Amino acid sequence: MNAIVSREGWDDAGAASGVRVLTSGVDTSHKGILYLDAISVSFDGFKALNALSLLIDDGELRCVIGPNGAGKTTMMDVITGKTRPDTGTAFFGQTIDLTRFTEAEIATAGIGRKFQKPTVFEQHTVFENLELAQKCDKRVWPTLGARLDSGARDRIGATMETIKLVPEASRPAGLLSHGQKQWLEIGMLLMQEPQLLLLDEPVAGMTDDESMRSAELFLSLAGKYTLIVVEHDMEFVKRIAQKVTVLHEGSVLAEGTMDQIQQNEQVIEVFLGR
Repeated sequence: MNAIVSREGWDDAGAASGVRVLTSGVDTSHKGILYLDAISVSFDGFKALNALSLLIDDGELRCVIGPNGAGKTTMMDVITGKTRPDTGTAFFGQTIDLTRFTEAEIATAGIGRKFQKPTVFEQHTVFENLELAQKCDKRVWPTLGARLDSGARDRIGATMETIKLVPEASRPAGLLSHGQKQWLEIGMLLMQEPQLLLLDEPVAGMTDDESMRSAELFLSLAGKYTLIVVEHDMEFVKRIAQKVTVLHEGSVLAEGTMDQIQQNEQVIEVFLGR
């Protein structure tokens, strides 16, 4: 199990002396895997997050919705270490304080993020993209000497099965449809063995069929992984939602099932409309 070590107090031999060490595994003996408590973030006087508190259960598929400017992206930036909160606490499991580590360290700890626009290596095949994304020692010499063993091939094969791209294994990623590129990028995240996946508008620009297949994929991943899906497509949210959180002006406005959210007068007024 890899460890995340703070950069304070390195001795001359390069060993850490008297530093805090957190294991990359998350203690999920309780249900909660992500805690945000009273998180506030301001940019030039604008409060992007305003005492935001959120609890996500291990294995949950949570949808987060809200109008533009509600704080959805800033929330994900805080979770992944891209933005430091002004106040509040953020924990991954019981041990990892997300406010104290870099983006790379947080990713190593088991949080993967997918942005709206897919980022894949277009000149490489689907198989090669997954091979490049696998969790391994990425330093120069280990990488140059690396050989793909049977276990790694099996993991790549299983991931292609999950994202339904086995027939495209030898196809350059640049020739895939928009939806297939999105699935490939999700597969690349899975190769890094995350526990929590943050998915930002994952079905934007997809056809109806691709959206339906994406819904099936996310539902199949729930339980094995924890998913937070930020999405504007309410029809897609209805297909996958187990629990929905509505953000407004940087805070949680409402939380519950999709039926409860659709009947909430405050949510109707500020977001859904009549």
